[in-house]
This record gives sequence, structure tokens and C-alpha cells, in this order.
Amino acid sequence: MNFLDRNIDFNVLLKFSHISPSTQQHLKRVYASFALCMLLAAAGATVNVMFHFLQDSFITFIGSVGMILWLMGTPHSHDNEGKRLKILSGFAFFTGIGLGPALNLCIEVNPSIIPTALLGTAVIFTCFSLSALYAQRRSFLFLGGILISGLSLLLLSSLANLLLGSVVLFKIHMYIGLVIMCGFVLFDTQLIIEKAEHGDKDYIWHCVDLFLDFITIFRKIMVILAMNEKEKKKNKK
Repeated sequence: MNFLDRNIDFNVLLKFSHISPSTQQHLKRVYASFALCMLLAAAGATVNVMFHFLQDSFITFIGSVGMILWLMGTPHSHDNEGKRLKILSGFAFFTGIGLGPALNLCIEVNPSIIPTALLGTAVIFTCFSLSALYAQRRSFLFLGGILISGLSLLLLSSLANLLLGSVVLFKIHMYIGLVIMCGFVLFDTQLIIEKAEHGDKDYIWHCVDLFLDFITIFRKIMVILAMNEKEKKKNKK
């Protein structure tokens, strides 16, 4: 039998029979908001890299935290939807600005690190998101406790490394942190589905979870690539 003669329905790949139609519509809003956040974060990062108008990471951190607290304090309702989208946009823009110093460091080491890290993050995020969407419902929710425990251990190790100053421990921290964040993409995606199935349609807040996952993975990949590039340059000398 000639494989090329077979009729392949690629629309089947876009069907999620285990997810209700209302939740599928909710996911469309979540990912549309996510796309908006990515554009605004890219705009914030680009402006900061080009004009260096706000290099104080503490100020951008305060701005991001202020926006997220404002969003938390604004109830989810139809009347507040436009306001909450604006707050979300401000949060994404501040987050992008906060990437400025890390981006500048990568540019100094090797500018190609940034597009490589962005592409790698996009591939990782897409693959793990699709895995969560196609998998049986609630199949990855058990990861929640494991991931939180892993983050706690990483926090303790990072505090310990402030005293030790070990480069090896820092590298291990970055690689394990990357694996944990990949797990969070699986967990958060399925958690969003479950919340939506049970009536929680706050797509703006659900977008925040995925956006933070993406940004954290992007940061870690940038740092890992930058470290590897520095080691290569040292070995060549």
C-alpha cells in the first residue's frame, strides 16, 4: 500500500474530545492573552535594550509586583475585563523591561544566544503544552506537590550558594530549575483545564501562570547558554 495515497485528516490533530467546548473557548482566550503578553514583553525588552532607560532591576521588579497585586485585587467580572486586560498588559511590559539587563549580558557574550534561547523556549513550551492538552485529563496534576517541593529545595540551595559561591552548584541549580519549569507547563496547563471545567473562567489570571512559566524558562535557557559560551571562549584562550 502506498502511504502517499492515504487520506490524512490533519484537523484531527486540533480536536480535543476530552475537553468541553466551553473550556476550549476559554483556552483560546487564555492563549490569545498569552500572545498579547509576549508581544508587550518583547516591546518592553526591546525598548530597554535600545535606550537603556530603566536598568534598575529592583524598580522593574516593584513595578511587576505592583501590577500583579493590582490584578489580584481586581475582581474577575465582565465589567472589569477591560481594566484587568490593561493591568495584565502593564505587567507584561514591566516583565519585558526586567529582562533588559539579562539580555544586555547575553549580547555582550554572544548576541546569537537570544534568538537561540527564544526558539528553544518556544519549542519546549509548545511541546509540553500540547502534551498536557492531548493527555488524559488530570494525568499530570500529581506533579504539583513534587514541583513545589523541588522549588523549595532549589530556593534552599540558592541561599546556601550565596555563602559557598560554587559555580558547579549554580549550574546544577539552573539545569534542575529548567526541568522543574517544564513540569510546571504540564501542571499549569492541566490545572487551567480543570479549573475551567469547574467554572473558573478567569482567563486573564490563567494567562499569568503560563506567561510566567515561559519567561522563567527563557531566562534559564539564556543563562545556561551564556555560561556555556563563556566556557568555550575560556577554553579557546
